[in-house]
Amino acid sequence: MAGREFDLIYRHLGLFGAGSQVRLGVGDDGAVLALPPNSELVVSSDSLVEGTHFPELTLPEYVATRAIAAAASDLAAMAADPLAMTLALTLPDPDELWLHSFSQGLERCVQALALPLVGGDLTRGPLSVTVTVMGSVPTGGALRRSGAKPGDRLCVTHTLGDAAAGLALIMGQLPSEPEIALEDEEFLEARFYQPTARLEWVPWLREHARSAIDISDGLLVDAEHMADASGCACTIDSSSLPMSSALSGFDQTLKLDWALAGGDDYELAVAVPPGVPLPSGLIQVGEFHDGSGVQCDYRPIARKGFDHFGA
Repeated sequence: MAGREFDLIYRHLGLFGAGSQVRLGVGDDGAVLALPPNSELVVSSDSLVEGTHFPELTLPEYVATRAIAAAASDLAAMAADPLAMTLALTLPDPDELWLHSFSQGLERCVQALALPLVGGDLTRGPLSVTVTVMGSVPTGGALRRSGAKPGDRLCVTHTLGDAAAGLALIMGQLPSEPEIALEDEEFLEARFYQPTARLEWVPWLREHARSAIDISDGLLVDAEHMADASGCACTIDSSSLPMSSALSGFDQTLKLDWALAGGDDYELAVAVPPGVPLPSGLIQVGEFHDGSGVQCDYRPIARKGFDHFGA
């Protein structure tokens, strides 16, 4: 398949490689990128597998938008400016229509996130996508999970629980039919299929935040990652969790389950020092303190999102 593989790559994936830091993109044995002066490289990879991270028969353009946003979200959490990405795609068959739809989602992400595609691979196998993103930070300026200190506020960007609610709607997992407007249903499903990597927060994070993590596994789990890495404890107040108006028609227990443990939001959880004014879109939901672990006044019934190694 080698000849056809190269042809498919160039036709569907080889048109999105232009960028100010790209010296050599798709078409050679490797890409060449120029780093800004006095900066360091940040690299992160995410793999998504059909049936594990997204439902079977998901539209190809949504496979692209979900995979790329999930990977780019790690750059935002580390306060990195996007440089470029590579993409490894495994398909059961080299389907031209599937690749065309996938490339439309890819193009939107390249433009929206300033992440040119500079290389990758295409091969036969069960449907999966692996995206590797590269970004840059000023030397010594990468934001880590381990920077939170007792007294810092735990804050999150925007709203939580939308993606988990969208997945429940997509999979028909709700115990009863919700009273929800069509536009709200479409919004929630889009939050699962087309998450937003919060790269617009990078300048603020560099100046004010002590620590950050993207919320991929649910706020409870990811806040615990931050607390453990930072050597302190964290308390979360469930009444302060920001939720979108699209969730207003759902039971309160479901909403809290989704917001705390649903995962797939790809919002940011941020440790902010006392006294730093919080801008619009950044909401305090808890506080770090001496001790270990995460405490919350509400414990979710069960995790609703896809589990990497779930049955």
